[in-house]
Amino acid sequence: MSRWGLTIPLTGLPLAAHREIIESLPGLGYTDAWSAETNGTDAFTPLALASQWAPELRLGPAIVPVYTRGPALLAQQAATLADLAPGRFVMGVGTSSDTIVERWNDIPFEEPYKRCRDTLRFLRTALTGEKVKREYDTFTVRGFKLETAPAEPPPIVLAALRPGMLRLAAREADGAITNWLAPKDVRTVRGELGEGPELIARLFVCPTEDAEEARGIGRWLIAAYMTVPVYRAFHEWLGRGEALRPMNEAWAAGARQKALEVIPDEVVDDLIVHGSPAACRERVREYVANGLTTPVLALVPGGGLSHAEAVEALAPSAG
Repeated sequence: MSRWGLTIPLTGLPLAAHREIIESLPGLGYTDAWSAETNGTDAFTPLALASQWAPELRLGPAIVPVYTRGPALLAQQAATLADLAPGRFVMGVGTSSDTIVERWNDIPFEEPYKRCRDTLRFLRTALTGEKVKREYDTFTVRGFKLETAPAEPPPIVLAALRPGMLRLAAREADGAITNWLAPKDVRTVRGELGEGPELIARLFVCPTEDAEEARGIGRWLIAAYMTVPVYRAFHEWLGRGEALRPMNEAWAAGARQKALEVIPDEVVDDLIVHGSPAACRERVREYVANGLTTPVLALVPGGGLSHAEAVEALAPSAG
C-alpha cells in the first residue's frame, strides 16, 4: 500500500504531548498526518508542529471550512504550511456543515457548491503568486497578492460527499476527501469521482475485540454526525436512509438515548472499523482494494491500549 495516514491530534492527548508519537510515525510505515477542524484544535497548528517533528510525512487539513476564514487568509495559511513542508503539504477545503458554519460561527451557510468552486479557483490563482482581482459568484477579491508564494503550489483536495461535489473535485481539484463510509461505499464514490483523482477518507478505528464496547462508542459518534443534514443526505444517497430513519426521528424529537438505541448493529459495523489490531488493518485494506487511495485512521479509544500502543498496533508495518 502506498499511503497510510493518521488523524492528529489524537483524542484525549494534549497537542504538546504528541511529539514522540509523531516522530515515530515514518518508522512505523505511516506516510501522512491529517488534521481536522471541528470544536477542538484548529486545522493548521498540529500540522505546523508535525512538519518539524517528522519532516518525512505528507500533511494536510481534512478539512478547512471555506466559510470561516476569508479567501486571502486561507491562501496565507496554505502558503505558510507549504513553506514549512515543501512538496509535502496538501490543502484540504470543504463546506464543513451548517452546524459549524451557521450555529457556531454565525455565518450564513449559503450556496455551498458555488462557495467551494469559487474558493478552489481563487486558491489555484493566489498560490501561484499572481495578484487576484476578481468578482466570484460568492465573494470578491480586490487586488490580493501573497507576499511570498510557495515555490511549489500545493495540491488542493475537496471534501465531497455526494455526486455534485465529487464531480467538482474531479474537474477542478487534485482529489477528494470523504468520510463515514464502508468499504463497499468506496465504489459508489469512485463512480462519481472517476478512477484518476486521489481519494482520501478518514476511517474511525476502535482496536478492541469487545464488539459491544466498539458499538457503544460507535453509536455516539454516528448519532453526532449522521443527524447533521449533510451527512444525513450522504447516507440517504449511499442507501442507509431507511436504516437511519428511526435514529433521525428520535433525535429530532429530543429522545437522545432512544436515538442511540435504534442504530442497527449492521450500520455501526459498516462505519466503524473494530476488532483486533490485525483485523482492523485488514479492514482498512478492504477500503483500499475498493478504490481508496489514502486511508486516514482516526483512533477511537478502546481495547485498553494507550495512544502510542494503538498507533503502533495499527501501523502498516505491524502486519
